[in-house]
Amino acid sequence: MDLTEKEYETIRAELKAAEKPFFLFHDDPDGLVSFLLLKKFCGKGGGMMVKAEPNVNERFTSQVKAASPDTLFVLDVALMQQSFVDAVKSGPAGVKSIVWIDHHQPVKLSGVKYFNPRTHSIHNNPPASYLCYKAVSEETEDYLWLAVVGTVSDWHMPEFADKFRKLYPDLLPKPMTAEEALFTTGVGKLARIISFMLKGPISDSLACIRALEKVKGPYDILNKLTPEGRFIYGKVRKINEGYEKLLVEAKAAADNSQDRKFLIFTYKGQQSFSGDLANELLFLYPDRIIVVGRQRSESLMLSFRARNVPVLPGLKKALVGVDGYGGGHDNACGGSVKKKDFEKFIEQFKGEF
Repeated sequence: MDLTEKEYETIRAELKAAEKPFFLFHDDPDGLVSFLLLKKFCGKGGGMMVKAEPNVNERFTSQVKAASPDTLFVLDVALMQQSFVDAVKSGPAGVKSIVWIDHHQPVKLSGVKYFNPRTHSIHNNPPASYLCYKAVSEETEDYLWLAVVGTVSDWHMPEFADKFRKLYPDLLPKPMTAEEALFTTGVGKLARIISFMLKGPISDSLACIRALEKVKGPYDILNKLTPEGRFIYGKVRKINEGYEKLLVEAKAAADNSQDRKFLIFTYKGQQSFSGDLANELLFLYPDRIIVVGRQRSESLMLSFRARNVPVLPGLKKALVGVDGYGGGHDNACGGSVKKKDFEKFIEQFKGEF
Protein backbone atom coordinates (compact mmCIF):
# COMPACT_ATOMS: atom_id res chain seq x y z
CA MET A 1 0.00 0.00 0.00
CA ASP A 2 1.21 3.52 -0.75
CA LEU A 3 -1.43 6.17 -0.03
CA THR A 4 -5.14 5.55 0.23
CA GLU A 5 -7.48 6.62 -2.56
CA LYS A 6 -8.96 9.15 -0.14
CA GLU A 7 -5.52 10.66 0.37
CA TYR A 8 -4.95 10.88 -3.39
CA GLU A 9 -8.35 12.51 -3.78
CA THR A 10 -7.41 15.09 -1.16
CA ILE A 11 -4.18 15.93 -3.00
CA ARG A 12 -6.08 16.34 -6.27
CA ALA A 13 -8.68 18.52 -4.57
CA GLU A 14 -5.97 20.76 -3.12
CA LEU A 15 -4.36 21.14 -6.55
CA LYS A 16 -7.67 22.00 -8.21
CA ALA A 17 -8.66 24.47 -5.49
CA ALA A 18 -5.33 26.32 -5.42
CA GLU A 19 -5.57 29.74 -7.04
CA LYS A 20 -1.92 30.60 -6.49
CA PRO A 21 0.10 27.50 -5.57
CA PHE A 22 3.77 27.52 -4.67
CA PHE A 23 6.04 24.48 -4.57
CA LEU A 24 9.10 23.75 -2.44
CA PHE A 25 10.88 20.64 -3.70
CA HIS A 26 14.06 18.71 -2.99
CA ASP A 27 16.87 19.38 -5.47
CA ASP A 28 17.09 15.90 -6.95
CA PRO A 29 15.22 14.14 -9.81
CA ASP A 30 12.57 12.76 -7.48
CA GLY A 31 11.79 16.20 -6.06
CA LEU A 32 11.94 18.00 -9.40
CA VAL A 33 9.72 15.47 -11.17
CA SER A 34 7.22 15.72 -8.31
CA PHE A 35 7.07 19.48 -8.85
CA LEU A 36 6.69 19.15 -12.63
CA LEU A 37 3.89 16.61 -12.33
CA LEU A 38 1.84 18.71 -9.93
CA LYS A 39 2.45 21.95 -11.81
CA LYS A 40 1.47 20.25 -15.06
CA PHE A 41 -1.76 19.11 -13.43
CA CYS A 42 -2.86 22.47 -12.06
CA GLY A 43 -1.30 24.56 -14.85
CA LYS A 44 0.06 27.29 -12.61
CA GLY A 45 2.36 28.14 -9.75
CA GLY A 46 5.98 28.89 -9.01
CA GLY A 47 8.60 26.76 -7.34
CA MET A 48 11.82 26.81 -5.39
CA MET A 49 14.39 24.10 -4.75
CA VAL A 50 15.33 23.09 -1.22
CA LYS A 51 19.11 22.80 -1.53
CA ALA A 52 21.82 21.75 0.90
CA GLU A 53 20.00 20.55 4.03
CA PRO A 54 16.60 18.92 3.30
CA ASN A 55 14.82 20.98 5.93
CA VAL A 56 12.10 23.58 5.36
CA ASN A 57 12.77 26.08 8.12
CA GLU A 58 12.92 29.82 8.71
CA ARG A 59 15.33 30.39 5.81
CA PHE A 60 12.38 29.87 3.45
CA THR A 61 9.87 32.06 5.22
CA SER A 62 10.62 35.30 3.39
CA GLN A 63 10.60 33.62 -0.05
CA VAL A 64 7.27 31.96 0.57
CA LYS A 65 5.80 35.17 1.99
CA ALA A 66 7.03 37.08 -1.06
CA ALA A 67 5.27 34.62 -3.38
CA SER A 68 2.05 35.05 -1.31
CA PRO A 69 0.57 31.67 -2.28
CA ASP A 70 -2.78 30.42 -1.06
CA THR A 71 -1.51 26.82 -1.05
CA LEU A 72 2.03 25.60 -0.39
CA PHE A 73 3.13 22.17 -1.60
CA VAL A 74 6.28 20.70 -0.03
CA LEU A 75 7.64 17.75 -2.01
CA ASP A 76 10.25 15.10 -1.15
CA VAL A 77 11.71 17.09 1.75
CA ALA A 78 12.48 15.09 4.87
CA LEU A 79 12.01 17.81 7.50
CA MET A 80 9.86 20.86 8.13
CA GLN A 81 9.85 23.02 11.22
CA GLN A 82 6.74 24.02 13.14
CA SER A 83 8.10 27.55 13.42
CA PHE A 84 8.12 27.80 9.60
CA VAL A 85 4.53 26.53 9.38
CA ASP A 86 3.35 29.02 11.97
CA ALA A 87 5.20 31.90 10.30
CA VAL A 88 3.91 31.37 6.74
CA LYS A 89 0.33 30.78 7.90
CA SER A 90 0.22 33.90 10.05
CA GLY A 91 -1.39 37.19 9.07
CA PRO A 92 -4.21 38.04 6.69
CA ALA A 93 -2.11 37.10 3.65
CA GLY A 94 -0.85 33.87 5.19
CA VAL A 95 -0.85 30.52 3.41
CA LYS A 96 -4.26 28.89 3.77
CA SER A 97 -3.14 25.31 3.20
CA ILE A 98 0.16 23.42 3.39
CA VAL A 99 0.34 20.05 1.63
CA TRP A 100 3.42 17.96 2.40
CA ILE A 101 4.11 14.86 0.25
CA ASP A 102 7.10 12.83 1.40
CA HIS A 103 8.46 9.32 1.94
CA HIS A 104 11.15 9.77 4.58
CA GLN A 105 10.86 9.06 8.31
CA PRO A 106 7.35 10.21 9.36
CA VAL A 107 7.03 13.34 11.47
CA LYS A 108 4.11 15.15 13.06
CA LEU A 109 3.30 18.84 12.67
CA SER A 110 0.15 20.82 13.28
CA GLY A 111 -1.41 22.89 10.52
CA VAL A 112 -0.09 20.63 7.72
CA LYS A 113 -1.83 18.08 5.49
CA TYR A 114 0.76 15.33 5.53
CA PHE A 115 0.94 12.47 3.04
CA ASN A 116 3.57 9.80 3.64
CA PRO A 117 3.10 6.09 2.85
CA ARG A 118 5.30 5.21 5.82
CA THR A 119 2.54 6.36 8.14
CA HIS A 120 0.67 3.26 6.95
CA SER A 121 3.68 0.93 7.00
CA ILE A 122 7.13 2.05 8.05
CA HIS A 123 8.80 -0.10 5.39
CA ASN A 124 6.55 1.17 2.60
CA ASN A 125 8.72 3.68 0.80
CA PRO A 126 7.78 4.63 -2.80
CA PRO A 127 9.31 7.97 -3.87
CA ALA A 128 7.49 11.29 -3.92
CA SER A 129 7.37 11.31 -7.73
CA TYR A 130 5.55 7.97 -7.62
CA LEU A 131 2.99 9.41 -5.19
CA CYS A 132 2.55 12.59 -7.23
CA TYR A 133 2.07 10.63 -10.43
CA LYS A 134 -0.54 8.40 -8.78
CA ALA A 135 -2.32 11.56 -7.61
CA VAL A 136 -2.57 13.12 -11.08
CA SER A 137 -2.34 10.23 -13.56
CA GLU A 138 -6.11 9.75 -13.71
CA GLU A 139 -6.41 13.00 -15.61
CA THR A 140 -3.12 13.25 -17.53
CA GLU A 141 -0.68 10.74 -19.00
CA ASP A 142 1.49 13.40 -20.63
CA TYR A 143 4.29 12.99 -18.13
CA LEU A 144 4.42 9.19 -17.80
CA TRP A 145 8.03 9.21 -18.99
CA LEU A 146 9.03 11.78 -16.37
CA ALA A 147 7.25 9.84 -13.64
CA VAL A 148 9.20 6.69 -14.54
CA VAL A 149 12.51 8.57 -14.63
CA GLY A 150 11.82 10.30 -11.31
CA THR A 151 10.72 7.10 -9.60
CA VAL A 152 13.55 4.94 -10.95
CA SER A 153 16.05 7.67 -9.99
CA ASP A 154 15.07 6.99 -6.37
CA TRP A 155 15.68 3.24 -6.75
CA HIS A 156 12.05 2.18 -7.16
CA MET A 157 10.64 0.39 -10.20
CA PRO A 158 6.94 1.34 -10.47
CA GLU A 159 4.18 -0.88 -11.80
CA PHE A 160 3.45 1.70 -14.51
CA ALA A 161 6.90 0.98 -15.98
CA ASP A 162 5.17 -1.71 -18.08
CA LYS A 163 3.15 1.00 -19.81
CA PHE A 164 6.33 3.02 -20.35
CA ARG A 165 8.16 0.00 -21.78
CA LYS A 166 5.51 -0.44 -24.48
CA LEU A 167 5.91 3.18 -25.54
CA TYR A 168 9.71 3.36 -25.25
CA PRO A 169 11.11 -0.20 -25.58
CA ASP A 170 14.59 1.08 -26.44
CA LEU A 171 14.79 3.02 -23.16
CA LEU A 172 13.64 0.15 -20.93
CA PRO A 173 13.98 -3.02 -23.02
CA LYS A 174 12.86 -5.62 -20.47
CA PRO A 175 11.60 -6.01 -16.90
CA MET A 176 14.44 -5.28 -14.50
CA THR A 177 15.27 -3.76 -11.15
CA ALA A 178 15.48 -0.01 -10.71
CA GLU A 179 19.18 -0.33 -9.96
CA GLU A 180 19.86 -2.16 -13.23
CA ALA A 181 17.77 0.39 -15.12
CA LEU A 182 19.69 3.29 -13.58
CA PHE A 183 23.08 2.14 -14.82
CA THR A 184 22.34 0.22 -18.03
CA THR A 185 19.40 1.89 -19.84
CA GLY A 186 18.14 5.09 -21.42
CA VAL A 187 15.94 5.66 -18.37
CA GLY A 188 19.10 5.79 -16.28
CA LYS A 189 20.72 8.22 -18.69
CA LEU A 190 17.70 10.52 -18.38
CA ALA A 191 17.84 10.26 -14.58
CA ARG A 192 21.49 11.33 -14.65
CA ILE A 193 20.74 14.21 -17.02
CA ILE A 194 18.01 15.52 -14.71
CA SER A 195 20.25 15.06 -11.68
CA PHE A 196 23.20 16.85 -13.27
CA MET A 197 21.14 19.74 -14.63
CA LEU A 198 20.41 20.69 -11.01
CA LYS A 199 24.11 21.11 -10.25
CA GLY A 200 26.23 24.19 -10.82
CA PRO A 201 25.07 27.81 -10.62
CA ILE A 202 21.45 28.21 -9.56
CA SER A 203 20.75 30.37 -12.61
CA ASP A 204 21.76 27.49 -14.89
CA SER A 205 19.62 25.04 -12.92
CA LEU A 206 16.58 27.30 -13.15
CA ALA A 207 17.09 27.75 -16.88
CA CYS A 208 17.20 23.97 -17.30
CA ILE A 209 14.04 23.53 -15.24
CA ARG A 210 12.22 26.07 -17.40
CA ALA A 211 13.40 24.19 -20.48
CA LEU A 212 12.33 20.84 -19.03
CA GLU A 213 8.83 22.20 -18.47
CA LYS A 214 8.55 22.62 -22.24
CA VAL A 215 10.00 19.22 -23.19
CA LYS A 216 7.34 16.89 -24.60
CA GLY A 217 9.14 13.58 -24.41
CA PRO A 218 12.43 11.81 -23.62
CA TYR A 219 13.79 11.92 -27.17
CA ASP A 220 13.64 15.71 -27.16
CA ILE A 221 16.60 15.48 -24.78
CA LEU A 222 18.33 12.22 -25.69
CA ASN A 223 18.25 12.87 -29.44
CA LYS A 224 18.48 16.66 -29.09
CA LEU A 225 15.33 17.11 -31.19
CA THR A 226 14.18 20.48 -29.82
CA PRO A 227 15.85 23.71 -28.69
CA GLU A 228 14.92 22.87 -25.08
CA GLY A 229 16.33 19.36 -25.35
CA ARG A 230 19.55 20.61 -26.92
CA PHE A 231 19.89 23.27 -24.23
CA ILE A 232 19.58 20.73 -21.39
CA TYR A 233 21.89 18.23 -23.08
CA GLY A 234 24.52 20.90 -23.65
CA LYS A 235 24.42 22.16 -20.06
CA VAL A 236 24.81 18.65 -18.68
CA ARG A 237 27.62 17.48 -20.97
CA LYS A 238 30.43 19.36 -19.24
CA ILE A 239 29.15 18.42 -15.77
CA ASN A 240 29.06 14.77 -16.83
CA GLU A 241 32.69 14.96 -17.96
CA GLY A 242 33.67 15.98 -14.42
CA TYR A 243 31.65 13.14 -12.96
CA GLU A 244 33.19 10.52 -15.25
CA LYS A 245 36.68 11.64 -14.24
CA LEU A 246 35.83 11.23 -10.55
CA LEU A 247 34.23 7.85 -11.20
CA VAL A 248 37.48 6.61 -12.77
CA GLU A 249 39.39 7.79 -9.67
CA ALA A 250 36.90 6.16 -7.30
CA LYS A 251 37.04 2.83 -9.16
CA ALA A 252 40.84 2.90 -9.08
CA ALA A 253 40.77 3.57 -5.33
CA ALA A 254 38.34 0.69 -4.83
CA ASP A 255 40.30 -1.76 -6.97
CA ASN A 256 43.61 -0.88 -5.31
CA SER A 257 42.30 -1.05 -1.75
CA GLN A 258 42.86 -4.14 0.38
CA ASP A 259 39.67 -3.32 2.32
CA ARG A 260 36.90 -5.39 0.76
CA LYS A 261 34.27 -4.41 3.34
CA PHE A 262 34.34 -0.63 3.01
CA LEU A 263 34.87 1.69 0.06
CA ILE A 264 35.76 5.17 1.29
CA PHE A 265 36.42 7.84 -1.33
CA THR A 266 36.83 11.58 -0.82
CA TYR A 267 37.40 14.30 -3.38
CA LYS A 268 37.64 18.04 -3.87
CA GLY A 269 35.54 19.97 -6.32
CA GLN A 270 32.88 22.58 -6.81
CA GLN A 271 30.26 20.09 -7.96
CA SER A 272 28.48 17.82 -5.49
CA PHE A 273 28.61 14.29 -6.88
CA SER A 274 28.65 12.40 -3.59
CA GLY A 275 25.20 10.84 -3.88
CA ASP A 276 25.61 10.03 -7.58
CA LEU A 277 29.00 8.42 -7.03
CA ALA A 278 27.80 6.48 -3.99
CA ASN A 279 24.90 5.04 -5.97
CA GLU A 280 27.02 3.92 -8.90
CA LEU A 281 29.78 2.56 -6.68
CA LEU A 282 27.21 0.48 -4.83
CA PHE A 283 26.08 -0.94 -8.17
CA LEU A 284 29.68 -1.73 -9.13
CA TYR A 285 30.76 -2.99 -5.67
CA PRO A 286 27.56 -4.44 -4.18
CA ASP A 287 29.28 -6.21 -1.27
CA ARG A 288 30.90 -3.09 0.17
CA ILE A 289 29.69 -0.34 2.46
CA ILE A 290 30.12 2.88 0.49
CA VAL A 291 31.19 6.24 1.94
CA VAL A 292 31.76 9.12 -0.49
CA GLY A 293 32.74 12.56 0.74
CA ARG A 294 33.27 15.93 -0.89
CA GLN A 295 35.66 18.27 0.88
CA ARG A 296 34.04 21.67 1.28
CA SER A 297 35.61 24.39 3.40
CA GLU A 298 36.19 22.82 6.83
CA SER A 299 33.77 19.92 6.39
CA LEU A 300 33.20 16.78 4.34
CA MET A 301 29.74 16.34 2.86
CA LEU A 302 29.08 12.59 2.97
CA SER A 303 26.88 10.00 1.29
CA PHE A 304 26.49 6.46 2.63
CA ARG A 305 25.16 3.39 0.81
CA ALA A 306 24.97 -0.33 1.55
CA ARG A 307 23.02 -3.20 0.10
CA ASN A 308 22.89 -5.83 2.85
CA VAL A 309 23.14 -3.85 6.08
CA PRO A 310 21.45 -0.65 7.30
CA VAL A 311 24.01 2.14 7.48
CA LEU A 312 21.89 4.80 9.16
CA PRO A 313 22.15 3.32 12.70
CA GLY A 314 25.93 3.07 12.33
CA LEU A 315 26.09 6.65 11.08
CA LYS A 316 24.11 7.91 14.06
CA LYS A 317 26.33 6.08 16.55
CA ALA A 318 29.54 7.16 14.82
CA LEU A 319 28.52 10.82 15.26
CA VAL A 320 28.82 10.59 19.05
CA GLY A 321 31.60 12.93 20.13
CA VAL A 322 31.99 14.20 16.56
CA ASP A 323 31.18 17.63 15.15
CA GLY A 324 28.68 16.63 12.47
CA TYR A 325 25.17 15.51 11.60
CA GLY A 326 23.43 12.92 9.45
CA GLY A 327 20.14 11.31 8.49
CA GLY A 328 18.11 9.71 5.72
CA HIS A 329 17.06 6.18 4.80
CA ASP A 330 18.39 3.00 6.42
CA ASN A 331 20.49 1.97 3.42
CA ALA A 332 21.00 5.37 1.78
CA CYS A 333 21.75 8.40 3.91
CA GLY A 334 23.92 11.48 4.11
CA GLY A 335 25.63 13.78 6.53
CA SER A 336 28.47 16.17 7.22
CA VAL A 337 31.53 15.90 9.45
CA LYS A 338 34.19 18.48 10.21
CA LYS A 339 37.58 17.64 8.69
CA LYS A 340 39.23 17.66 12.11
CA ASP A 341 36.95 14.82 13.23
CA PHE A 342 36.79 12.81 10.02
CA GLU A 343 39.35 10.12 10.92
CA LYS A 344 37.73 9.62 14.32
CA PHE A 345 34.31 9.42 12.68
CA ILE A 346 35.43 6.82 10.12
CA GLU A 347 37.06 4.71 12.85
CA GLN A 348 33.85 4.80 14.89
CA PHE A 349 31.71 4.15 11.81
CA LYS A 350 33.73 1.08 10.82
CA GLY A 351 33.48 -0.18 14.36
CA GLU A 352 29.70 -0.42 14.07
CA PHE A 353 29.87 -3.12 11.35
